[in-house]
Amino acid sequence: MTGVLPITLEDSTKIVQALLYSGKEYICVMKLHGDTQEEHVKQVLSEFEDEIYQRPPLRASVKRQLRTRRIYYIDYMETNGRNVLFRVGCEGGTYIRKLCYDVGEVLGVGAHMQELRRTRAGPFTEDSKTFVTLLEVANWFADWQEKKDDTILKKFIQPMENALALLPKIVVRDSAVDALCHGASLTAPGVLSVNSGMTKGSVTGIFTLKGEAVALAQALVSSEEMISLDHGAVAILRRVVMPRGTYPKVWRSGKKQ
Repeated sequence: MTGVLPITLEDSTKIVQALLYSGKEYICVMKLHGDTQEEHVKQVLSEFEDEIYQRPPLRASVKRQLRTRRIYYIDYMETNGRNVLFRVGCEGGTYIRKLCYDVGEVLGVGAHMQELRRTRAGPFTEDSKTFVTLLEVANWFADWQEKKDDTILKKFIQPMENALALLPKIVVRDSAVDALCHGASLTAPGVLSVNSGMTKGSVTGIFTLKGEAVALAQALVSSEEMISLDHGAVAILRRVVMPRGTYPKVWRSGKKQ
């Protein structure tokens, strides 16, 4: 497998969960075990554009239990002999080699994944200007070690906030930030703005007015309710990413001095 692989460093490892479950896109070469008509292949591929059941393959890093994953689209590209080339957009955690096996079963000839390239992982694509190769990273890092010029690091190290670009966003008041950094739930008075279309249970990103990531959270209400409420908790924190003390403390601990 080749293609896009986001790598997190230091405190940014706290947002890996958001990347793991973000959408992915792949270009796959599927090897058929027998001959079949091209139109039949196109038809069967289109039938998998939906929520599907998958049991992870034997060689997998997760428990082999039946689960659902959504296939957003499958674009048939071409066939060369028994090799079928297609592009697939899917929910994070989808096993493409299992998808190829299942497609082969429906075709009645069998199939396996021959080659795979990830072209998108969450907000990161191989067409992006920020996409770099490991060779480029090695060369730039060697250049930085020699010159100690931090602007060189910016060529291949991006702000953590870029990885959260596709998450629904909640912007909070400065006065609420430090309390959130200490693990407090987000309450309605602390909310300044929120993306529309957010549903109850959605994984969201909490940001400051400057666009700095504060935490990952789970919404307790929809975006419409969040804006209309004047009190009560609207989101519970799942992972704090901003260090405590970055913003001044303006809340009381409740302890007598």
